Amino acid sequence: MNRRAVIRNLALVIGSATLLPSCLKNGGTPVVALKHLNINADQEDLIGDVCETIIPKTNTPGAKDLNVHLFVLKMLDDCYTKKDQKTIVSGLVEFDNMVQKRYNQSFGNLNEKDRVAVLTGIEESAKKQNKAKAPAGRNTKPQKTVDANPLFAFYWAVKQQTLFGYTTSQYFMTKQIVYELVPGRYNAHFPVKNLKQA
Repeated sequence: MNRRAVIRNLALVIGSATLLPSCLKNGGTPVVALKHLNINADQEDLIGDVCETIIPKTNTPGAKDLNVHLFVLKMLDDCYTKKDQKTIVSGLVEFDNMVQKRYNQSFGNLNEKDRVAVLTGIEESAKKQNKAKAPAGRNTKPQKTVDANPLFAFYWAVKQQTLFGYTTSQYFMTKQIVYELVPGRYNAHFPVKNLKQA
């Protein structure tokens, strides 16, 4: 083989190897373009892991397979007030710090059982706090409004938008629940004897 070709190919391999890490992490910026939320690629991955824990991959695609976390980010960026966005981002940081402190590793590196335990613990705490605040005899739903507690606000917003994004995805609407327009199918061969007499 030609020495020049070997050197040229070697230079291409080395150049590709140096560029690969920046291509994989997208330079520390999120994949989806956001106008109001200021988050980095690691925080985007964290939201993706939370979404995947809420709707994991089984014999059907999980939330990450359908890019539901990108939908969640876009909804948080477009449909929440600046005050709520600030609360949710604070909750995201608090969530990450809590997991790091408790498990000494990131949420994405936890096993499935620990991930579920973290999210279940937050949900139970939020429900207890909400029940204590509610007037006697009234049942309130904490996920309907952005909570003052940043951690709870982050959890409820991500959970609500994950469920909404998954159940309105093309996969879900075409493979799980097949939608038919009202009034339904037209059956031209329906026997007259089966019609009810008026």
